[in-house]
Amino acid sequence: MAKTTKAPVQTPLMKQYYSIKDKYPDAILLFRVGDFYETFSEDAIKASEILGITLTRRANGAASYVELAGFPHHALDTYLPKLVRAGERVAVCDQLEDPKMTKKIVKRGVTELVTPGVAINDNILEHKENNFLASVHIDKKVAGVGFLDISTGEFLTAEGSFEYIEKLLTNFKPKEVLFEKGKRKDFESYFGDKYYTYAFDDWAFATDSAHDRLLKHFETNSLKGFGVHNLSYGITAAGAILHYLDLTQHHKVQHITTLSRIDEDKYVWLDKFTIRNLELFSSLNEGGKSLTEVIDCTISPMGSRMLKRWIALPLKDVKPIEDRLGVVEHFFKEPDLKSNITDELHSIGDLERLVAKVAAGRITPRELIQLKTALFAIEPIKESCLRSTNEHLQHIGDQLNPCTTIRERIHREIEAEPPTLIAKGGVIQTGVNNELDDLRKIAYSGKDYLASLQQRLSEETNITSIKIAFNNVFGYYIEVRNTHKDKVPAEWIRKQTLVNAERYITEELKDYESKILGAEEKIQAIETKLYNDLVLALSEFIPAIQLNAILLAKIDVLISFNNLATVSKYVRPVINDELELSIKAGRHPVIEKQLPAGEEYVPNDLYLDNDKQQIIIITGPNMAGKSALLRQTALITLLAQIGCYVPAESATIGVVDKIFTRVGASDNISLGESTFMVEMNEAASILNNLTPRSLVLFDELGRGTSTYDGISIAWSIVEYIHEHKRAGAKTLFATHYHELNEMEKTHKRCKNYNVSVKEVDNKVIFLRKLVPGGSNHSFGIHVAKMAGMPKSVVNRANDILGELEKSNRKGELNKPMDDISNNREGMQLSFFQLDDPVLTQIRDEILTLDVNNLTPVEALNKLNDIKRWVGGK
Repeated sequence: MAKTTKAPVQTPLMKQYYSIKDKYPDAILLFRVGDFYETFSEDAIKASEILGITLTRRANGAASYVELAGFPHHALDTYLPKLVRAGERVAVCDQLEDPKMTKKIVKRGVTELVTPGVAINDNILEHKENNFLASVHIDKKVAGVGFLDISTGEFLTAEGSFEYIEKLLTNFKPKEVLFEKGKRKDFESYFGDKYYTYAFDDWAFATDSAHDRLLKHFETNSLKGFGVHNLSYGITAAGAILHYLDLTQHHKVQHITTLSRIDEDKYVWLDKFTIRNLELFSSLNEGGKSLTEVIDCTISPMGSRMLKRWIALPLKDVKPIEDRLGVVEHFFKEPDLKSNITDELHSIGDLERLVAKVAAGRITPRELIQLKTALFAIEPIKESCLRSTNEHLQHIGDQLNPCTTIRERIHREIEAEPPTLIAKGGVIQTGVNNELDDLRKIAYSGKDYLASLQQRLSEETNITSIKIAFNNVFGYYIEVRNTHKDKVPAEWIRKQTLVNAERYITEELKDYESKILGAEEKIQAIETKLYNDLVLALSEFIPAIQLNAILLAKIDVLISFNNLATVSKYVRPVINDELELSIKAGRHPVIEKQLPAGEEYVPNDLYLDNDKQQIIIITGPNMAGKSALLRQTALITLLAQIGCYVPAESATIGVVDKIFTRVGASDNISLGESTFMVEMNEAASILNNLTPRSLVLFDELGRGTSTYDGISIAWSIVEYIHEHKRAGAKTLFATHYHELNEMEKTHKRCKNYNVSVKEVDNKVIFLRKLVPGGSNHSFGIHVAKMAGMPKSVVNRANDILGELEKSNRKGELNKPMDDISNNREGMQLSFFQLDDPVLTQIRDEILTLDVNNLTPVEALNKLNDIKRWVGGK
């Protein structure tokens, strides 16, 4: 925690500053002084570096100076996001009273603490992503987690093993994570140090305190209605989030209307390795694309956020998956229905975040018009859904609520094109408030009134050169040239004498002046009150509008799936509860979009079940397409289980409960882990969580260790999955260890396939087609040649390969173990490999020896020579 700088002698302003700063030592304090937000001391140094603003010094009492950096208050929306994006917590300190109304120092206080996880400002938020604040409550063996997006009102909780909580953190990608003070080591050991974190007070994580805070917020006597009452650790984590909102001065949170349980049983398990390896949300390669980027055809930010949630949490119940697929198919049958809904969706905008601004009292007049436009667009969408013959769409139509009364009130009271800020005026329509209309006539019809008054006075007095004007000394006046001053009526009061003229005032003019000068202030006060009353009335519709947002986002995603299927030629998968995975002419959804123009993706068939073909061992050279085949199988399965059509000619998917991938581990050097350790961690995580309904993808396991270690581990892992009753998962195992092809002979559900290549004129052509049978040639030297390796190196490699192939003794493979628990070895291999020049020399020497005629002394001398060759003394 940063130390607050103390000055020995301070001005009253700086005393006030430091008294507030002491309460927020770890935040940059934006201190409102007049028309500027100022930062001081260490905050000023930080702010000047992040924002690129000038750092100066100012006096702070006798013989003392303090660093200073500031910006105009109206530029807050420009500078605040930059500070938050730089990972800073920012306390916004405003003037709490009008400086004109006090002779003492103006009262000030923090009105908001903005952190990366608690933000409503559009300039901070990513429109197509949630901005989750997470809270983790760590116990001895389990943990609870809460997620809140204050910008949308989504509030979720769960509890479970540390591995499960880590999976959820990976899925939800929170911008900030809270945990108890004193538990940083525990948090980082379980979840790493990649998150922006805040160590929160221990009392906030006390079970009773957290539970009571939730009851107070929801104004209920229990949490049973939310279905979370038995999640004690989850409740504690969620309650701590509400305590944190109190700390950050976010009190207007009535848009947080429910707390939802993340039910582990409903969703496919995707661990952090799988999410990374399948590149669901971000690519591992610079310039690459993620699955989300390729399949996202949504119209609204709400739809885009929901799509990401669906990808992170695929369904594993057939009925809801079929409901989604049914809607996607229905849009093919009724293209006009899709077209009508699509047109209206373009008018919706980000309804979810607009509602959050209503709750916080921060919705601008223009945003209010956007919300009105969205509510008007809901009506035709509702009608279209109700006219549909699809039951799921009809159900959505039943639930949509156009909120007619508040929509009409906004339409009636707010100007069609208002300014951005209420303070600018001209927000409330004419006819809403009589006093406002009268004041506007006075304020804005002043020129007309003065012109008519000037005309009338000229006619009454017969003074042709009469002029009415205004100055700051005595307000409105009548100016008469000296040639006409004898015609001035007696009741006019002379105020000023000039060289060529006289200036007068009248009672009528003073009355008008008092009206017009007060009118503008009164107009602003009345407009602000009317606007706030409207926003308050609108806040009663928050739950209904939030439900609208969820339903519209769902329709948006399903239309997106339909458009994707149309453009990319995807098909509807068959979903069932069987233990079978059958894909005909499957394609990789991302790779096929990134192929050079004119090049077509080579599709592949794939079949897996739990009885005949549970494990496929795929061999073939690097670059042949093994990895792409593995990934596309997982992605097709995942797409099917989020209710999306899939890139294939046909697909039958028996729902999977977990998808695991072990693909190309990279060194975790910063954590002191080798490639092999990373591989083994990922493999262990898979084997400890397998079920017969899981889908497992291993790609080149064991590259991080010696050849025979790698083969031994790979063999035993495949055998475990094949033999263990609790495992039995459908598995694709891509490997360069051709020895594993031997498993097909002794493991009845293991089948060999290879990604075929063709050798023409000593050149390799990659056919990228999966065909039955193992491959006994890696073509590695051909790949080296294609990569531009010097010809001499390639030729020498061919020579060495020939020698090795001639001289290697092949080991024999034992039958599989009958029972995993007896720990018998699955195979034996010869570790004597004559691929060393010294060993070759020893072999040749032994082969030429005439053992029958060798004397004992000569034998000892030969043995001594061999000892010297291998480095002995």
